[in-house]
Amino acid sequence: MATMFRYPVFPHLQGKSRARIEFCAFWRSVMAEPDYLEGDCDELIKPKKLINPVKNSRNHQDLHRELLMNQKRGLAPQNKPELQKVLEKRKREQVLKAQKEEQEAHKKRSDLEIELMKRQQKLEQLELEQQKIDEEQENTPEFVKMKSNLRRTKQETDGEERTT
Repeated sequence: MATMFRYPVFPHLQGKSRARIEFCAFWRSVMAEPDYLEGDCDELIKPKKLINPVKNSRNHQDLHRELLMNQKRGLAPQNKPELQKVLEKRKREQVLKAQKEEQEAHKKRSDLEIELMKRQQKLEQLELEQQKIDEEQENTPEFVKMKSNLRRTKQETDGEERTT
């Protein structure tokens, strides 16, 4: 079977049976071979491969590059349902929007607001310290509490005797 390419046109018909030879002869008679493959006609306009606008787009190239890198790393593309993708996208957008609003709020604060925020933070720290002290007192044994109470009463009575 004569071919114009390096590989056979009909590889499944490579056997020498009579039916296969007749089939190949039929298709050779139906299909015309192009004249421009000979190379001696410079006058003819040779066809060029058409440019695929999808493959030339930047988005497609980036996606293709990412898929190739993921394939080399062994990562399979995520096969999530479309609804889940849309919901995740909305959630990301809401989070980004909230972060932007928070940043804008920080930028627009006046000196008074900043001073009030500092005071509020100091009060919160004092409350936390007070809570820690209270927790420590609750965890102390009974006899230690009684001993501190006795010291206090003794100091009070000593102070009254000195003043009199």
